Amino acid sequence: MVKMSFQETDYPWVDKELSWLSFNERVLQEAANPSVPIIQRIRYLGIFSNNLDEFFRVRVAEVRRLAAFATPSMQEKYSALLEEIKQRVLKSQRRFEQIYQESLKELRRRKIYLVNEQNLDETQTAYVRNYFAKHIEPELAPIILDDNYPMPELNELSIYLAVRINLDHKPRYALLEVPTARLKRFIRIPAREDNKKVKVIIALENIIRFCLLDVFRGIFDVDSAEAYTIKLTRDAELELGDELTESFFERISQSLKQRKKGDPVRFVYDSEMPNDLLDYLTKRLGLGRFDSVIPGGRYHNSKDFMSFPNLGPTYLEMQSLSTIPVPEIEQERNIFEAISKRDILLYFPYHDFSYITDLLRTAAIDPGVKSIKMSLYRVASNSNVVDALLNAVANHKQVSVVVELQARFDEEANIALSQRLTEGGVHVVFGVPGLKVHSKLIHITRTEGNRQVFYSHVGTGNFNEKTSRVYTDFSLLTKDQELGDEISKVFDFIQYTYRRHEFKHLSVSPINNRSRLIESIDREIHHAHKGKNCGITLKCNNLVDVEVVNRLYAASQAGVPVRLIVRGMCSLVPGVKGVSENIEAISIVDRYLEHPRVYVFRNAGKPLYYISSADLMTRNLDYRVEVTCPIYDRQHQKTIQKILDIQWADNCKARVLNASQSNDLRPRKGKSAIIRSQEQIHKYLLKGKAPRMAKLRYRPIKP
Repeated sequence: MVKMSFQETDYPWVDKELSWLSFNERVLQEAANPSVPIIQRIRYLGIFSNNLDEFFRVRVAEVRRLAAFATPSMQEKYSALLEEIKQRVLKSQRRFEQIYQESLKELRRRKIYLVNEQNLDETQTAYVRNYFAKHIEPELAPIILDDNYPMPELNELSIYLAVRINLDHKPRYALLEVPTARLKRFIRIPAREDNKKVKVIIALENIIRFCLLDVFRGIFDVDSAEAYTIKLTRDAELELGDELTESFFERISQSLKQRKKGDPVRFVYDSEMPNDLLDYLTKRLGLGRFDSVIPGGRYHNSKDFMSFPNLGPTYLEMQSLSTIPVPEIEQERNIFEAISKRDILLYFPYHDFSYITDLLRTAAIDPGVKSIKMSLYRVASNSNVVDALLNAVANHKQVSVVVELQARFDEEANIALSQRLTEGGVHVVFGVPGLKVHSKLIHITRTEGNRQVFYSHVGTGNFNEKTSRVYTDFSLLTKDQELGDEISKVFDFIQYTYRRHEFKHLSVSPINNRSRLIESIDREIHHAHKGKNCGITLKCNNLVDVEVVNRLYAASQAGVPVRLIVRGMCSLVPGVKGVSENIEAISIVDRYLEHPRVYVFRNAGKPLYYISSADLMTRNLDYRVEVTCPIYDRQHQKTIQKILDIQWADNCKARVLNASQSNDLRPRKGKSAIIRSQEQIHKYLLKGKAPRMAKLRYRPIKP
């Protein structure tokens, strides 16, 4: 267990960075799981690597900044944390390499070979040389490194080959960017002449290695050349100036240019690299004592494994589950009639995201619709959502869209999005600097008879067709006029933050989300003291807010049973005697990324259900515009409870969160049924009833 002195708590505390590494180790467990199809296991290696890149760009970069500007005593603590992070990363990287080698063996058993440049026969050699000359060489721009000139700015999204050239037995150094942005990373080549039945893949950089002398031919009289893969990760924090004469749009654009020159936070290199080349690069890159210099294997940017091709039978990769139709919508003439009859609860990707685009498309052409308001955080590159909004403008609707320019790593895309929307006649609002708009809202005003009515959407996930196929999320479609009125107030607050609104139903960050959440926990504590039915279930991505953690500890000590389903970071330590013995926590890693935020309070037998865009982090509760929405429909409450119960019973993909951060799979009791929650939820939603399992009920525990 990690007792973290950076936080103001006397209770057990796991530092969020170390907890995040524990989450990524759960992803690595799936990559090693023999019950997972081999192609999917390799893709999990890509997910692990992609996660690690973002971890260094964001979380390690933040600790590094804190260490650089801290007092001497705190600097020592931050430095110790950075060292612990480095050791954990090195350990997981060694495990990654072991799993990778085991995966290659499994591929070979399936007659799929990932070869390097040293394994080619004559036929393959001819193919590779032709492919290099035709496709790769025109994309290469070698840079000869010279102490008399500045070091080139390396693109952190790319990998490079650090080249050691021998000229008259003297070393010279060069860099080659591997053009993975324009060419496929994994290229199929012909099988060897002696075994035509196999499928063969080679990595793009290995073709470059094979033809390395051709890159410099005619420029230098090269004796020999060696190439070693390197990768640099930079601080992703945007530095926004305070110049009042600059628009927020311009400051974001300028800051994005500066990000590309951000301080290095991680340098990964091929452990076979000769010392003279390594010393030269680290010196020229200006790597310091707070930077992570990490030796690795021959390949970097393993995030590309996320798109590793399947050249074998379909069963070598995970088969998608069918989407489930929603009868309440399908049986009506249009979606407005369906929502008019009752609230509709969607659960992606089990339900199809097209229901959301259908709502917008219908609104775009419906004569009764007067206006559409929407908040966009991340959208797909070719978004049907955006097309529907532009079509609404063409049909003379008033369309207003809040575009969050500070959506991390989507800033450039959102700048382009805002320009497209503006050019199409949409009124674009950028929100407020320092207060990200993270809520997932749609507000439609429609004339029915002699009155105007509201149709609304509140969700837990982004309006993104692509991610909706792999992220689980809830969406509520409602005609509740009181909810609609309050959602209208949220949009008004975003545009005019000085206005203060009262919210009876919604909890809105930064106005009352924190206080309502704490009140709900304290209410369960009160019920426990009175011997009434009490209990808390929180499902979220991250639980790291100090006040929330401390109140949950207080709830446990009062006898409130607490269940936590936390996908990522969890600073709370369950199961500590006298502190958190009534708290249990699990994390589920499977085919879909668990993304919803759901909060349930037993409330003396009158349970309260909420869905939210807000994670239990300080930034979400205090520094973003987030919305938590009650679920009033009894049938929808029942559906949410069943889904939570199925997840809590998972004994295939649920890991126990504890002080040791061991990520042990939840044990299966005796001959109890095998429950893989994501598949069981699909069956439940498909058939309308839950699979058989032991009943999971809250029991009040006496303090």
